[in-house]
Amino acid sequence: MNWLGTIVRFVVSALVLMFVGFLVPGVSIASFWSAIVAAIVIAVLGWIAEAVMGRRANRYGRGVVGFIATAVVLWIAGLIVPGMRVTVLGALIASLVVGIIDLFIPVELGLDRRKA
Repeated sequence: MNWLGTIVRFVVSALVLMFVGFLVPGVSIASFWSAIVAAIVIAVLGWIAEAVMGRRANRYGRGVVGFIATAVVLWIAGLIVPGMRVTVLGALIASLVVGIIDLFIPVELGLDRRKA
């Protein structure tokens, strides 16, 4: 496992979450450390969603199921992570924004593209 690559992915994910929190009404992140914790929680919740629902629930699903799964993961993370607040509408809008950002800055957490 490449620890440095994993740390960089979490930092980039945290920065994307902070940008989404700045851009999307209904999503707020109090600090960079809250964003790091949120990135870890979102990675774990995403892994659980993919284990339960299959590959269509991850961001590569790019369909309605992937969109809704991302919104639910963001909303649940907002309930778990201190310093992060996400409304239902904010989660839906953030899911769309994260999907668009992911087109330009793909961040993988726990998935290896060579296996996909």
